[in-house]
Amino acid sequence: GEREAYEVVEPMLRDLCVENGCGYMGASGAGHFVKMVHNGIEYGMMQAIGEGFDLLKASGYELDNENVARVWSNGSVIRGWLMDLAGKAFAQDNDLGWLGGKVADSGEGRWTVEAAIDLGVAVPTISGALFRRFRSQHEENFSDKVVAALRHEFGGHAFENPGDEEGKA
Repeated sequence: GEREAYEVVEPMLRDLCVENGCGYMGASGAGHFVKMVHNGIEYGMMQAIGEGFDLLKASGYELDNENVARVWSNGSVIRGWLMDLAGKAFAQDNDLGWLGGKVADSGEGRWTVEAAIDLGVAVPTISGALFRRFRSQHEENFSDKVVAALRHEFGGHAFENPGDEEGKA
C-alpha cells in the first residue's frame, strides 16, 4: 500500500513482531503477494520434511523420530521451526498414530501455483506439494501424516483422527 500509511502503523507492527519480522513490501497488493508466496514455500518445506521422515520409516531402521528431529534442529542445514514442530509431534507418538494423513488444501498453495502459471514461472516443488495434498484425500502415507502434524502444531489446523467419528480433533 501507500508507504505513508505503513509508516503510521510501523511502530506498532515492530512492537508486535520479532526483530526484523515486518517490512514495507511496496505498492498495494505487494504485501499480500509476498505472504502468499511465503505460504507456498511453506507447502514445499513441509512436504520435504514429510517425505524425509517417510523415507526414514521405510528404511527398516527402528529410529526415534523425535530424536532425529531434535538432532536436525541443532546445527543442521535443515534446522528451523518446522523441524522443532516435527519433534514436538513425534514426542506424542513416534508413528503419529494419533492422526490421519489427510492434508487440507487451505488455498494459499493453490493461489501460489495459479500466480506462477499466470506469470510463466515454474514452481515444481510448490505445485508438487499442492498435488500431494489433493492425493492425500484418497490415500494415506506417512509423509502426509507428518505434514498434517506440522500444520496442527503451528496453526492448530484440524486433522483427521482415526479414532474420532467426526474426523476432527
